[in-house]
Amino acid sequence: MKVPKSLATLSSIALLPLVVAEDYLISRSLSQGHVKRAESFNISIYHVNDVHAHLDEIHTSGTECGDTTKGCFGGYARIKAAVDAKRPSANNSLFLNIGDEFQGTLYYTFYGGEKIADTINQLGFDAMTLGNHEFDMGEAYLGHFVSSAYLSSQFIALTTDTIPFISQPNPDTIFSDPIATAQYWADYVYANEDVERVVAMTHIGYQVDIELARKTRGIHMIVGGHSHTPLGTMMGAEGEYPTIETNLDGDEVFIVTAWRYGVYLGYLDVEFSGRKVLSYTGGPVLLDNTTAQDAKLQKQIKAWRGPFEEFANVVLGTTEVVLDESTCQTRECTLGNVMCDAMLAARASNPSIAGCVINAGGIRATIDAGNITRGQVLTAFPFGSALTELTISGADLWKVWEGVVSGVSQFNGRPVTSFAQVSRSVRVSYNPANPIGRRLINLELMVGDGKLETVEMGKEYTLVTVDFIAGGGDNIFPAAKEIISLDTQEEVLEGYIKANSPIKTGLEGRIVVTDKTIPVVEQQHFDSAVVQSTGVMQTWLYHFNHLFVAPRYEKS
Repeated sequence: MKVPKSLATLSSIALLPLVVAEDYLISRSLSQGHVKRAESFNISIYHVNDVHAHLDEIHTSGTECGDTTKGCFGGYARIKAAVDAKRPSANNSLFLNIGDEFQGTLYYTFYGGEKIADTINQLGFDAMTLGNHEFDMGEAYLGHFVSSAYLSSQFIALTTDTIPFISQPNPDTIFSDPIATAQYWADYVYANEDVERVVAMTHIGYQVDIELARKTRGIHMIVGGHSHTPLGTMMGAEGEYPTIETNLDGDEVFIVTAWRYGVYLGYLDVEFSGRKVLSYTGGPVLLDNTTAQDAKLQKQIKAWRGPFEEFANVVLGTTEVVLDESTCQTRECTLGNVMCDAMLAARASNPSIAGCVINAGGIRATIDAGNITRGQVLTAFPFGSALTELTISGADLWKVWEGVVSGVSQFNGRPVTSFAQVSRSVRVSYNPANPIGRRLINLELMVGDGKLETVEMGKEYTLVTVDFIAGGGDNIFPAAKEIISLDTQEEVLEGYIKANSPIKTGLEGRIVVTDKTIPVVEQQHFDSAVVQSTGVMQTWLYHFNHLFVAPRYEKS
């Protein structure tokens, strides 16, 4: 491992397009003449994040690469070949894995962490953070995985403090604020080790990375993950690669992340002088069909498919529309629509169920138009979440959706970590320009005669959802005291596809943005108050006219 003494790395756990043009850019430090090149030191960073068990090549939607004419991307054989080709020329380098290797394909569903550990050991990562999904099977299982993955342990750590809401850690495991934790350990490293600069490995999400850069001292690069954020010049990029912020010392902080599923290999070569950045080259490297694969590793990965290949290739039905996952975290999406409709249909025996609500974070891959295989269903819904029924008051259901569209729970003030999707019996309208707490404009449910009506605050409603969010996951619902788990999502969706092919469900305006500014419940309260005040005024005028106005006498 080529880790110079002048560099420390904060990792996130205490346990331990084509090739994009690598534009040569000059940082502000050099252009302002703050430093001299004679003092420079170079470090090359290679990084991946949120691979989610996509050991083999895929389509960019996250589904397995069955049709090569649509393009195949990623796969650890490509990542290994690309790093092995580039790294020998670097004087100082780090190859970093920013977590969330668990969950996402049958490589994990069938083998658990076994083949993932085998693969990352062959890649030769210098360090790996643990993402939230590494906690999904509990900490005992995680401990076994860590013991089988030969990872360096000479790093210190921080990771997202939302894990208690989105995974399955032990109840007594404490997750502290990542920004305060990062500052504490950066200060500790400078006080106790012979280092000049700190690189933070963070599984906390791009927006929190930006906040971390702005609110700390002594951290000069952040290699991030968790939010699946594309950075660079590709279509859909949400920021520049690297994103450059300024810390409390006035120094530049470089933030990089490499989207998801190993489609890109992150690469950045940075020239430092002391704690100042002189210049940098690099960019996310797109790993497509033209990228070489490590033949030995690819052969091994293909061989592991054998035990589940026949099971996964069973065709369940067809879809005439793309069942899109890519927009589920921001607005209504077709795959969310179909999944919630399937869940509602599965509970048709209970006529009191008013609708379905699921977390968008549980939807992981697009299903293209055409045949739908069992493997695609399992890849799209890999977590084994079970259906459950939940009874909630209209007032609390309104607060639930205000939390979803505002991103802040109206029950505990903490972040809501996923958007939501609904069945066709639910309509949501909101205004993102309104203040947090007043963004939900209307929430309607379909009553027995098929008519949509605004929820009544004092009425109780029964919903079908999944056990994960019923138990407080993603901080959407208050945690239910008792959860009865029914069929799993993938079982329900398989049955729905068989019974309803070809699938034709599109976008239906179930969740919409509006320019209205007054929530319906406030308008109703206002209208009621006007009616009451009008009645009082009419009564007052009657008494005034009869008691205080002198009577008129007609001439006789």
